[in-house]
Amino acid sequence: MGRVIGIDLGTTNSCCAYFDKGRAYIIPDIKGSRITPSIVAFTDKNEVLVGDSAKNQFMINPEKTITGIKRKMGSAEKTLIGKKEFLPQVISSYILSKIKEDAQKYLGEKISSAIITVPAYFSDSQRQATIEAGKLAGLNVLRIINEPTAASLAYGLNTTNNHNIVVYDLGGGTFDVSVLEIENGVFEVKATKGNNKLGGMDFDNRLKDLIIKEFGGDTGIDLSKDKLSIQKLTEEVEEAKKRLSSFEKVEINIPFISATEKGPVHLNFEVTRDMFEALIEDYIDETIQLTKDAILDAKIEIEAVDKIILVGGSTKIPLVRKKIEDCLGKKVFAGINPDEVVAMGAAIQGGIIKGEISGVVLVDVTPLSLGIEIDGGLFIPIIERNSSIPTEATKIFTTISDDQEDVEIHILQGENKDAKDNISLGKFILSGIRKAKKGVPRIEVCFDINVDSIVNVRAKDLDTGETQKITINSNLNLSEDEINILISEKIPHKKNDFNLLRVEARKLVAKIEDILREKTVDCELKNQIEEKIIDINKIIDEKDTDRIEDNIRVLKDFYEELLMLDKNPEEIFAEEFCVIN
Repeated sequence: MGRVIGIDLGTTNSCCAYFDKGRAYIIPDIKGSRITPSIVAFTDKNEVLVGDSAKNQFMINPEKTITGIKRKMGSAEKTLIGKKEFLPQVISSYILSKIKEDAQKYLGEKISSAIITVPAYFSDSQRQATIEAGKLAGLNVLRIINEPTAASLAYGLNTTNNHNIVVYDLGGGTFDVSVLEIENGVFEVKATKGNNKLGGMDFDNRLKDLIIKEFGGDTGIDLSKDKLSIQKLTEEVEEAKKRLSSFEKVEINIPFISATEKGPVHLNFEVTRDMFEALIEDYIDETIQLTKDAILDAKIEIEAVDKIILVGGSTKIPLVRKKIEDCLGKKVFAGINPDEVVAMGAAIQGGIIKGEISGVVLVDVTPLSLGIEIDGGLFIPIIERNSSIPTEATKIFTTISDDQEDVEIHILQGENKDAKDNISLGKFILSGIRKAKKGVPRIEVCFDINVDSIVNVRAKDLDTGETQKITINSNLNLSEDEINILISEKIPHKKNDFNLLRVEARKLVAKIEDILREKTVDCELKNQIEEKIIDINKIIDEKDTDRIEDNIRVLKDFYEELLMLDKNPEEIFAEEFCVIN
């Protein structure tokens, strides 16, 4: 195994490190910067810019610049650039590609393996999406580890004492807190809590909204309707937030931010630390409550916490430090830059996997319960939250109607009793159940979670032995071959949109052809579909993305129509089945 790098793939900034001779080192980019802005931009020639170069373009071309993509990971939401759409995995892969290239230049060797960190509260689909982004960047993702857990490794690698530690991780877009016990080289996560939609970006938005409101009241100008003005203000607000960590007040000055018939209009706004802290205090209070909840879940007293570790750039805000110290009754532990500690911990995990570090064991937990939906739309957990991973758990279920031959297994993640209020991870059908009176069949549902927190689910009819299983994938749901196609054809920089469309078209055609082979379909509808398949097969290797997109839209409509025809009473009934107590 070659060199393994550790990557903190952040919402606002990303960071990379490597492990050598007993310690972790940060890898700077070619300009010497120790962090890379998690920003991707496209030039008018459709070339991809990443990091500082993308940030520099933001002011002049905000429509083709993407920030905060981490918040969309695991979703099917695409980002529209011009006429092209990009999945979150693809945008993240550009960032990872840039980091990999910088690491190769710095270390003078080929890099093909990485440990990538994610928020502890990332769902299974978000973790899978991160793995796929790594594959698209040409990286073998050896392990996905939680950011607070990585930070604890960086702080606690050389400790000889036993500790209960709280890792408070407040970054640009997400918040996590984990409670760990370090004892004799074993790093055991006891509990974790978090919010994937809370971070420094939200603090910026509060201040930005205030300025827009007051500026509009003074001038009658609505800055929110001017993209270029908003971008200028966004950058200045972020910089002001950082300066307020060192100064009691700062000024935001943006000349020529707008104009009226009387001439140019300038923005001058004074922000005090007290004003800023009042704007964001409710956000910080939410993180403090989550911290208390995590300590409660860990079944320890607040007084038993030995050390507080702060992670993420937003922890530099004085009010954050004050609130967490007041909550836990002790000073925070300083020593490693909060912007770098997660990447260093990931590099250490790489050292553990390679066998360069001995005597260290990492035991993480699943942050949310995993289970299935049963009759009445209820959620039944099978693996409880804060269970140590890897782990496996099983429960027995049964049918709710006589002679029921199929059940649908709807896999969910969350803590709500109502299934609809949890995260849907996927569904599959178990067929071939022995006909019997309702309540007689025994259906075993088994969940197992590996060290990357990736979920595998198996359902088995204990009477007939019929089995069905699934590995939960992200919403992109690319096969290994399709990911390899995208990598080999260098989708990122210039051809990404076309290659993704081609893969999508082929997948859709294959699904439709399967249904046409297996089901009886009206002749007229079947002819229409087959004609459209012929059309799309003719143009699939052309680079006319507009034509391919148009044909995909038509095929999707046909596919939805076929799915409705394909429904039968057993499948509808299968959504409701009961647990055997």
